[in-house]
Formats: sequence, C-alpha cells, structure tokens
Amino acid sequence: MKAICVTADRTLEVRDIPTPEEPPPGHVLVDMDASTITHGDKFFLTRPLPGAAAFASGGNDVYGSNGGGTVVAIGAGVPEDYAGRQVAIYKTLTRSQDTIGVWCGRAQVPYANCLILPDSVHGRDYCGSFANILTVYAFLSEAAAAGHKAVIVTAGSSATGRIAVSLTRRRNVEAIFLVRSTASRDDLIRHGAKHVVVTANEGFESDLGALAEELGATAVFDGVGGGLLSRIVPVLPMNATVSIYGFLGGPTPISFPTMLVMGKNLTLRRFSNLETATVRDPQSLAAARKDIEGLIDDPLFRTRIGKEFSFEQIDDAMAYEATPGARALLIPSL
Repeated sequence: MKAICVTADRTLEVRDIPTPEEPPPGHVLVDMDASTITHGDKFFLTRPLPGAAAFASGGNDVYGSNGGGTVVAIGAGVPEDYAGRQVAIYKTLTRSQDTIGVWCGRAQVPYANCLILPDSVHGRDYCGSFANILTVYAFLSEAAAAGHKAVIVTAGSSATGRIAVSLTRRRNVEAIFLVRSTASRDDLIRHGAKHVVVTANEGFESDLGALAEELGATAVFDGVGGGLLSRIVPVLPMNATVSIYGFLGGPTPISFPTMLVMGKNLTLRRFSNLETATVRDPQSLAAARKDIEGLIDDPLFRTRIGKEFSFEQIDDAMAYEATPGARALLIPSL
C-alpha cells in the first residue's frame, strides 16, 4: 500500500509498504478514508520531542497523528463493538510498537486510540476531531479538579475553541472566549457562547480583566501564546494558571514583568492531554471515550475541511494554509 513516511533526516516521502492483514491483540485494522494535517504534525516533524521519535511514526515510519476510516479487522481482546464501524483515530493516544499509520491506505492501531462514530455521520467530517475533543475534555476535567470556577479560552474560533463552547455549556462551566473579529464573536454566540471578547477592540484587556474577576476565571486554556498571552497575563485574577497547549502565535515571544508571577501567584505550564489523569488512567480514558462517543455528532466537533490532497501531493499539503481552523486532508483514494 502507499504510505507517507518520515525519513532519517525528518523529511517526508511516499513509499510502498506491506499492507497489514492480521492485527495483533488489542489492535484494529482501519481502511483509511482521510487523515488531517495538524499544526503539531508540521511542528514535530522538525522538532521531535526527546525520546518520542520512535513513536511519532510507528511501524514502517508512517507519519501522521489524526485520521479516520472503517475497521476491517479486530485483534484478540478487542470489543466486538469496533468491528465494521467508522472510527476517528488519535494515533499517539496510547503507544504501541505495532502501530502502522495513519498517513497510509490501511492503519494498524490500538483500539483504545479509536473513537467509534455513529452510523448517521460521515466519518470524514470527524477525521481530525478526536485529539482536539479529548484535549478540551481533559483540560476541563483538570480545571474542575483543581477548583477553578471559570475558564478563559484564548483561541476561541479555533477547532479546540469551538469544542470548548460545546463542552463548557454541557458542563455548566462559565467560559470567556477570545476572538480576533466581530464575525467570529457573532459565530460563537450563535453556537451558545455567552462571554466572547474581541481582542482587536480598544481596551479589550480591561474588559477581559473585569469579566475574569467577576466570573473567577482563573484557568486559562492557551493555544496562541506570543503577543496575545503577553497582553492578557497582566489582567488575570489572582492565583490564575495558564495551561499552554498550542502555538498559533508562532515564534513571537511572550513578555511580561516577572513581578506579576510573584504578585498574583501565577502559574504557567505546558498542557498535554497525554499527561492528564483522564488519559493516563485506562479506566478514565475508557470512560472519556464512551462519553465523547455520545457527543460526537455535535456540529461543533466536526473537522473543518480546507482542501483535499493525494499522497503524492504531500509537499503542497504541508504548505497549505487555509482559513483559521480549516485542515488539509490526505485522501488515500485520490
């Protein structure tokens, strides 16, 4: 089968590799319909985390992290519920040396890395959704456990921002969403957000500070960083924690007086869903997966599709930039 693989010098190339036919215990074979290209796929291609290179590609060096397709075979110990079902895949959710995929014609992954999709939806619409949903889900669970009353979402119009609109509403959690335009504000309000602040407005920092103080919004879910984080840190309430999960702001550095950290008892930390109790505990992960399966048909959870590419067009697909949140898709059948 055709597959997009990572080379020793961290470039990508299309190869012919053996098609898996018999999944090992605990694994499923998935005929891939589509895979997404995420910011992480681009970033970690050239900046792999220490010790993670072996798991970034899996068997045959196949690259990619998110995709979807139909289960065509299940290994020993896999629940029968997975047989023949559409699934969304988050490849790195649990690690296995037997993983093959997901930028290929047929993936082989642990069944725990798959989210069963209802028959009523088109699987391609959710091929990049599982990782984003689980990230927000795990963050909100941690914030609640730490006693935070309300949250601030910096990338309000992103895929994770839209998911946060849905999940905070379902959990009755007060949330403030930051967006760059009135059009984005109006869109989130139409989908149920109550508190949306436009960062381009004059005096947005004071408006955010007052609202955060009123709601007790001390948990920040930051996917932007850079200049935006520099602007909001000074107006955060006492004892706020900034959880940094993304870098939409690119290489722009953050800048603020360190006296703010001392004076307000602020915490800045990296956030990865893989390091949370939701994911690290197998029972908690199974419960989260089942919970998300019951919510997945929410339109806010859909993967926003930008443009479809064949495997041979991988260079163009990696360079593709669409409207914020829209993804390039890799289609094996093109």
